[in-house]
Amino acid sequence: MATDQEFNELRPYRDNEIHQVFEQLLKEESFIELLKYLFPQVPIKDFVNQLLSITTIKEFQIGVVYPYIKEIIRNTTKGVTAEGLDNLDPNKSYIFISNHRDIVLDSAFLNILLHEHGHETSEIAIGDNLLIYPWITQLVKLNKSFVVRRNLPARQMLQSSILMSKYIRYNITERNQSVWIAQREGRSKDGDDRTQTSLLKMINMSGDGDFERSFKEVQIVPLAISYEYDPCDYLKAHEFLMKSNNPEYTKTQADDLNHMASGIQGRKGRVHFKAGVPLDKELDGLNELDKNEQLNKLAEIIDDHIHNNYKLWPGNFIAADAIEGNRNYAHKYTDEDVRVFNDYINEHISRLDADKEFIHSSLMEMYANPVKNFYKE
Repeated sequence: MATDQEFNELRPYRDNEIHQVFEQLLKEESFIELLKYLFPQVPIKDFVNQLLSITTIKEFQIGVVYPYIKEIIRNTTKGVTAEGLDNLDPNKSYIFISNHRDIVLDSAFLNILLHEHGHETSEIAIGDNLLIYPWITQLVKLNKSFVVRRNLPARQMLQSSILMSKYIRYNITERNQSVWIAQREGRSKDGDDRTQTSLLKMINMSGDGDFERSFKEVQIVPLAISYEYDPCDYLKAHEFLMKSNNPEYTKTQADDLNHMASGIQGRKGRVHFKAGVPLDKELDGLNELDKNEQLNKLAEIIDDHIHNNYKLWPGNFIAADAIEGNRNYAHKYTDEDVRVFNDYINEHISRLDADKEFIHSSLMEMYANPVKNFYKE
């Protein structure tokens, strides 16, 4: 059997470690400033005392994280709804593989919903490119996040992937702990959600060599996450513009922080999560395919579930009609929907001092692509 010690470099903190971490965090001036910003109504001394009274990760999530995320839902959304979670067994663990729109809130909203539907919260895969300061690493590991290492040399990347694969399987099969991981590295920038076969290859590294049995064991649940509005859409469009002007362009750490803050603070409209059923019978017969075809077919199965469960909003259909110059989907929206959506798009375009025609086109493609790529009447 595996042990926690084998995964110290990537795993979240456990209950017996949190007090030492809290004491370290409370020495960080930038962390204290963050607390003052996030919880302005709470005297800092009271908040420090609350932290130091916490004895478990669950208490931290319920007492600190949960109320803050609920406040985000109240202030920046028109409601977060869910389907399918009631069909999952709260006594079992799963790998939730989902499309990825927001750096912080995809997994944060999922854990709120899991908690409210009687499930334990999931552990969260987070890229180390986002862990800009040591205290951010400590904070996310307190919130059940494990670290995915990026941009390593080939040999180290292989070793890191094997370790992560073992850790995910250890969570599911030995700790009965669910895991959330995005279907691809990084967020979808254009609304076209596709599962990377490299993710599935990584998960399979810890299997026993039998492809079907390996994936049945970890209980993959495809999860569709649908935001009516993406608060980072204009930032993603600007990134497209920068890359079109300079193919070597990459975001800075400051850009990542800006995206995280915009995602948290920006308006999202309605948000919907829909979980599929754990993949089982659909995996039958995959052993008969060659290795590459196995991965491609499994990615296709996951994508079909996500696409079929994705909730399309009026803005998606408005954008699709605008791009095609017709009204094929006019029955999916009202004149008021058009006004609200166009006002939203124009307001986001106005935030950038950039090529407004390019930004507008990118935004419309972003919202139209879910309709163009996987909508079925």
